[in-house]
Order: sequence, then C-alpha cells, then structure tokens
Amino acid sequence: MPGQNTSTRSGRKSALKETDNNKENHKPNTPSVDKLSMKEKDGSDALDYEKNEPLLQPNPKRFVLFPIKYQEIWHFYKKAEASFWTVEEVDLSKDLNDWDNKLTDDEKYFISHVLAFFAASDGIVNENLVERFSNEVQIPEARCFYGFQIMIENIHSEMYSLLIDTYIKEPAQREFLFDAIETIPCIRKKADWALRWIADQKSSFAERLVAFAAVEGIFFSGAFASIFWLKKRGMMPGLTFSNELISRDEGLHCDFACLLFSHLRMRPSQKKVEAIIVEAVSIEQEFLTESLPVDLIGMNSTLMKRYIEFVADRLLVALGCPKYYKSDNPFDFMDLISLQGKTNFFEKRVSDYQKANVMSRVTSSNPSDNTFTLDADF
Repeated sequence: MPGQNTSTRSGRKSALKETDNNKENHKPNTPSVDKLSMKEKDGSDALDYEKNEPLLQPNPKRFVLFPIKYQEIWHFYKKAEASFWTVEEVDLSKDLNDWDNKLTDDEKYFISHVLAFFAASDGIVNENLVERFSNEVQIPEARCFYGFQIMIENIHSEMYSLLIDTYIKEPAQREFLFDAIETIPCIRKKADWALRWIADQKSSFAERLVAFAAVEGIFFSGAFASIFWLKKRGMMPGLTFSNELISRDEGLHCDFACLLFSHLRMRPSQKKVEAIIVEAVSIEQEFLTESLPVDLIGMNSTLMKRYIEFVADRLLVALGCPKYYKSDNPFDFMDLISLQGKTNFFEKRVSDYQKANVMSRVTSSNPSDNTFTLDADF
C-alpha cells in the first residue's frame, strides 16, 4: 500500500526529541534567497521597476469595478465566490468516537500539532494580504479576489480552532496548541519564514508573490496529504471533509498567485524563483519527516519527501519554470484532491460543490473565454 510505513518508530518521544534538536535558527542546506536577491539587484532596483507594472501602478479607476478589464482574474474571483462555505456545514459529531476509541496517542499527537500549525498559518496569510498585497495591487479585479480570500481564510482559521476546541479537552493543552508559534519550535520556524517575507522591504512584489505561493502550495501540502491519509483509512469524517474544503480553497489561492505572476512584465530570474521554492521545500520536508514525522500516523517519510518535491515541481511549472526535482507522485490517494467528486452536484455536503448560478452566469456571459467551464458530468 503506497505511503504505509513497514517499520515502527519510537513515537511521540522521538518526535519531541527531534523537535528540540531543530531550533528556529537552523539554516536549511539550500541557496540563500536574500543573498541571491542582493547579487541580482539591490533593494532600490527591485522597487524601481515596479513603477511600470500595470498591476501595481496607481489606478484612479480602482474604486469602480466595471468594465472588467482582466477577465481571467475576474473569473478567479467568481470561482472563489461560488465555492463559499461555512464551518456550520461540517459535521464533527462522529469524529469524537474515532478520536477517543480508534486513534493512537501518536496519531492524536500528530493531528493536534498539524491543526496547531494550520490555526496560526491562515492568520499569517491574511496578515500579508492586509498589510502588503491588497495595498500594492491596484486593479479592482484582483482586489475583489483578495477581499474574498481574506474572508475565507478567516473561515479556515475558525474551522481549525473549532477542531482543536472539539478534540482537545484539557484547557492547558488547548492553549499550548493555540499558541503554537511561540510554544512549538518547528511551527515557529515555518511561521518565521512567512513573516520574514511580509516584513521584507527589499524584495520585489513578484518575489514575495512566489514566496506566498510556496506558503499555500508547499507549506500546506504535506499536512493536507497526511489528513487525506486518514480519510483513506475511513476515520475522522469531519476533519477529512473540512480538509477537502480547505485544500480546494488553498489550491485556488495558489493558482491565483501564479495567474498574477503571469501578468507581471518584470519577473524574477528562474534561479531566484527556484531558490525560494527549494528553501520552502527543505523547511516542509524537515517539518514532516524530522520535527513532526508522518511515521507517527503510519505514513512513509521518504515518500512524503518525494510528494513535497512533486508538489513543488508542479508549482514551478505553473510559474513558468522547468521542473527542479522531477519527482513523481508517490501517493495515489492524493489524486482525489485534483479530481472533482462524482457525488450529486446538488447535495449540500459535497466538498467540491459550487453555487451553480454564480459560475454559470460568469461562463455564459463570456462565451469566447473558455478558461473555466463546468464539468461535463454536471
């Protein structure tokens, strides 16, 4: 069975020991993003050329939406709008039985720490959207998407907090997980990487766009896969359903970053893009194979490393670069993420449902634009 570990590990004690050994000041053996940036251009040059970027130029018409100028960007907003959901649609009533009676202590440890990372990460993504991207991008179509993304990230954060609140009964342990950025070094390391890009005043918008595509496309990928592994085993239906909803949303956010990147006139070199992605891959691989090893839930760490490389290659291609790792997908069950389900389109509790009238109106109003179409099955 792909992804299943054939050997046993020492469990939580080993994970805790590894976590202690991986302090936040550890430097992955990858190219230094900052040094590469400085070699290519100094900070002032990185910002000077942005004055000529259409997406970033002051736009006196940004307060009025119509006429739509960037149809493809607008379609992404409408697709996000059609996929709206709330935490009330996720049924957690059956999860507690699995949590109390089916999961091992190692599995509970792993899941709770993954949820702790997710609970903090959506707030970091929103910090970037509010503080940087929404202020920098001047076209109203993209601002619509960012506004909606901020709202859906709030829903993600609420969902993860609710999951922790449901599963973890001990108040002190709940507080420890909610404060994960300060209390868990391996989570702090991932958070610090993202926060560094928010605070960076020298790197270009394009470079930071790549970095946050990596946050949502790479930093989340292994954790999503680990929860889908539980779905394959038929456990934790509420957790796995929310994982489907959130992974779909994050995939759309990552795709949107790649779309905006394609609209930029001045883009970083392939070497620069690769350096950002490779550093993110190194941090994510360390997180899920050393600091919080997926062996705890019966997955294979070597295959997880390969899966993260596969996801990174897919992101590089979407950014217009060649594959770096040339790794294949070792987890056949993860194909379910990229395939829409075949359940009745009008059933409420289906994670790939969309509000049909929203997308049908968009596609029919632009018959020549075939960027998005409804699946034939529907």
